[in-house]
Amino acid sequence: MVDHSFLARLTAEAETDGVQQLVVGAVVQHDGKVLLLQRPEDDFMPGIFELPSGKVEAGEQLDAALAREVREETGLDLVAVRQYLGSFDYTSGSGKKSRQFNFAVDVREPGPVVLQEHDAYTWAALTEDPPVTDAVKDVLSRYREVVGG
Repeated sequence: MVDHSFLARLTAEAETDGVQQLVVGAVVQHDGKVLLLQRPEDDFMPGIFELPSGKVEAGEQLDAALAREVREETGLDLVAVRQYLGSFDYTSGSGKKSRQFNFAVDVREPGPVVLQEHDAYTWAALTEDPPVTDAVKDVLSRYREVVGG
């Protein structure tokens, strides 16, 4: 999967920076499109689309959290973590300084997508301007650079 010493360094840097909550995000691609999930209307940042993502549990490696979160949020099985796409910081709904680490991933099959925590999903073309935050737009831009799209 990913070099665990690199992942440990990312985690240590976040701790040094005073980050209170680690989050992982996955760029899941199929046929030139990326999977985006729509947040529930009664949740933090209601209605926006985001990457499959979620909190890293205490003692959990970033790549293990990534596989778990992709499975929990989409029902898809992660088979490879291909590329680190950078991170962004934000303040969570509970007021915690959070850092989301983003990775390009491969899944066994692109469907069916089974939602557990979101209201909807879409496969957005990489050529589109997706309905996401600027931070996620930056991640998708880095992804396009990596894949040459």
